[in-house]
Amino acid sequence: MKTQYVWAPVGLALCLALAGCGGGEAEAVPGAGAPTDGAAASAPASAPAGRVIEVKMVTDGAANHFEPAEVTARKGDVIRFVLQSGVHNVSFAGDPQAAAAGLPATSPFLSSPGQVHEVPVNFAAGRYTFQCDPHVALGMVGTLTVQ
Repeated sequence: MKTQYVWAPVGLALCLALAGCGGGEAEAVPGAGAPTDGAAASAPASAPAGRVIEVKMVTDGAANHFEPAEVTARKGDVIRFVLQSGVHNVSFAGDPQAAAAGLPATSPFLSSPGQVHEVPVNFAAGRYTFQCDPHVALGMVGTLTVQ
């Protein structure tokens, strides 16, 4: 029983010492107090000027498709292609206007559900076709209308 009383003052002294280390004013931490809903963690380094439009890349059964396949956007928006299932990419290469309009290069293949490829809409107004290269013959094609 005596050893129990020896450690009690040591524990109390340690607690008081640690409590004294937290004095002073708190430093400002960038982003502290900002709401965190998970979206900020996956946001690009520079936030888009417009809205983020999500397009799912899906394989279900024998079909491969984009959901939605028809997208309307404005300059400053970002099209976020999100892989749901299968292995897909996004390519504007099949569009005859691709080179002249400055459309983005073909994306890498996404193979893990949840992977994302973002396309900033910074090209001229018009109607453009995008596709998944290996599944274009199976109808995995979409259209982007830029206003």
